[in-house]
Amino acid sequence: MDNNDILRRVRYIFDFSDSQMMELFALADNEVNRAQISNWLKKDDDPYYKGLLDYELATFLNGFIIHKRGKKEGPQPAPEKKLNNNIVFRKFKIALNFKDEDILEIFNLVDLRISKTELSAFFRNPNQKQYRPCKDQFLRNFLQGLQLKYRDSK
Repeated sequence: MDNNDILRRVRYIFDFSDSQMMELFALADNEVNRAQISNWLKKDDDPYYKGLLDYELATFLNGFIIHKRGKKEGPQPAPEKKLNNNIVFRKFKIALNFKDEDILEIFNLVDLRISKTELSAFFRNPNQKQYRPCKDQFLRNFLQGLQLKYRDSK
């Protein structure tokens, strides 16, 4: 999935304003301005569209974790320079304090049936034999389920 699309979806699901988006970046020690946020949220065909780098999305998601769970003691985790869907999915799991059952419930909201074993393969170490890359369809369905749970239920 495209980093900008993930950012747009998170903003919509949790109804974040531009100011709140800037605060989420600031929580992870990255100051951004309203113009940057605006350009990241534009559609791909807009002349002012600016692609969101993996590092920037990782910073935003780290700020989202701090926003939802609070700042942990000690040094804060550094944002990853390279992201994949598994890392993004793990960050959502951490931020929302989800257990496997919670994620399976989210997938049920969008009529996607997945076993607990299949789900745990997404969160394994990439060097493990049981590791499975998270395809775009799973992340997209997860975000759609979050939207049904958090946005559309209001």
